[in-house]
Amino acid sequence: MSIARRPSPASQATPPGKIKRFLRVVAASIASVLAFLTGAIMLGAYFPAIPKAGVIGPVIGGQYPFHLALLALAGAALGALAWRSGLVRWGRVLTAVTALSTTAGLVIGSIQFVAARDAGTKISFSQVFGQLASSGGATPDTTQIYATRDGEALEADVYLAGKGRGSKAPAIVLAHAGGFHTFDKSDLRGTGRWLADHGVAVIAVDYRLASPDRPTWDKAPHDLMTALGWVQHHADQYGIDSSRISLGGMSAGGTLAMNTAYRLQNGTMQATDGITPKPPFSVVGFYPGTDVDNMWKDDVAGTREAAELFTGGTPAQYPERYRDVSPTTDVRMGLQRTLLVVGDRDRSSRPETIKDFGASLRAEGVDVTVEELPFAEHAFDDVYGSLTAQTSRQILLDFLGKDA
Repeated sequence: MSIARRPSPASQATPPGKIKRFLRVVAASIASVLAFLTGAIMLGAYFPAIPKAGVIGPVIGGQYPFHLALLALAGAALGALAWRSGLVRWGRVLTAVTALSTTAGLVIGSIQFVAARDAGTKISFSQVFGQLASSGGATPDTTQIYATRDGEALEADVYLAGKGRGSKAPAIVLAHAGGFHTFDKSDLRGTGRWLADHGVAVIAVDYRLASPDRPTWDKAPHDLMTALGWVQHHADQYGIDSSRISLGGMSAGGTLAMNTAYRLQNGTMQATDGITPKPPFSVVGFYPGTDVDNMWKDDVAGTREAAELFTGGTPAQYPERYRDVSPTTDVRMGLQRTLLVVGDRDRSSRPETIKDFGASLRAEGVDVTVEELPFAEHAFDDVYGSLTAQTSRQILLDFLGKDA
């Protein structure tokens, strides 16, 4: 009688060839995903006209070029592994695509590095790689209610300038972005704390936000005017030089800041419930809308919706409202020194529009500075540690007259 023998452990083991094939497929699959993602993002960053990729590419590619280069480099290593393991054709393709993406990311980062260096930025690569949130973990020194409107308490985050200055500090009242209808002052925490640490007090303010049943074209600018007056009134309390209080903002906040500053300077804006404040010392617009009518016409990334919520309708319905809230309306001689900062990939506030606006101010004898940041989209300062964010903070600091 024959006895069946049990297979030995060696005969049950997976053949080495199968393990190798499995690992080869895994490496090729991961490399394929990395090649597609980094390749699409880099294509969009370099060629914004490409549908879909041209929307996301400038945002991610401009804010995370070194991170993407590292991802692509990992893909290149995996592609080379697949190539050496037998997937020759596909491995070569993956290696080539990811190598190109690595190079593309490093080129973007290098161009931004040069721009940062030329702006005098003290570049922190620990921030580039480690601080990816908008605030950098910052908090204000105090938060105060500067006014109550329509039953809504309007707050201001105050960032006090560094101690030991020996003199009062310049200050800037900053209005947040958000298409006139969303976000709040907390978006400005990183910028506020950094400027304060470098000698400029910052007061980041909320303002009444638009909604379908409450346009704020005649409210939000007055909120900024009230905030400016509040800061002027409390200047001594916060160690601020009352003669050097500027007004600025990001995106929609920049539109409001310029509109308010220019109207105060031109004498076309008056307080209805108190003393009209002095015009601000200077004005800052980071990727602002300069003409709300054009925001409606362009209809890019929600600009039409923002314009309609803000004004309560279309340009055809309320042409006078669109004129009243557009900074272009108030361009004339005698306006404050102005800083305009925009990304060269911005679709909402196109760089050519910002430069044309700057040229119109310059033609009236206004002291205006226009800065265009490379490989930067709208809201280029959202990622606190990015090179564009670091550069923009340095540009703003220098404009406000203080060295780091």
